[in-house]
Amino acid sequence: MPGTATPPVAYTTLARAASHELEVKRSRFIAYLVRTDTEEAARGVVAGLRKQHHDARHHCSAFVLGPDRAVQRSNDDGEPSGTAGAPMLEALAKRQTPSGAADLSDITAVVVRYFGGVLLGAGGLVRAYSQAVSTALDSARLVQRRRMALFGIEVDHAAAGRLENDLRSDGTTLLETFYGPDRATLRVALPDGPDTAADFGARLATLTGGVCSAEPDGTQWVDTGFGVRP
Repeated sequence: MPGTATPPVAYTTLARAASHELEVKRSRFIAYLVRTDTEEAARGVVAGLRKQHHDARHHCSAFVLGPDRAVQRSNDDGEPSGTAGAPMLEALAKRQTPSGAADLSDITAVVVRYFGGVLLGAGGLVRAYSQAVSTALDSARLVQRRRMALFGIEVDHAAAGRLENDLRSDGTTLLETFYGPDRATLRVALPDGPDTAADFGARLATLTGGVCSAEPDGTQWVDTGFGVRP
């Protein structure tokens, strides 16, 4: 349809959970970043931290979910409207990643506040909650998540090992190899795109002298590039 957005083929998310504590005028702001891929999981993270920090005054949250980042929610949890959840969400949604874009997703941020007795005012709260999330992101390890096209390749047992080596040398991601009674099946993954099947079919024909062909086996989101910092 005209005007329909092209679905994303990659985005950035957390490699592992991260946290950071910030103190502002005796109030403690403890930011937690957790990888989540559903609203249920995101709300579960908030509930878990609310229980863990049951003596804190506020448990503010924000999350961005989905490859297209279509789900974005925030909650002030008792702070003045717009002073906590919204700036936290903005810190997530506008964060530029090593991909060169603001594409951070499948991430939940919770900032637990222990009130220190000094009122910060609306501007002070916005800065504190935003900074807590941004600083936690500074030290977080990120990973690119890419939609990959999967293929199955049947090959004789005797030729399977050599084809595995040739595919790896050719830059193809080999997922696994199944050895059946008569033949082996190699499962591979390549970055998804309109020409992936045709291009890979031609490369495979060259590698095997036309003996093997690739059977499409759907798509799958796969993590790549672990350990990248924002």
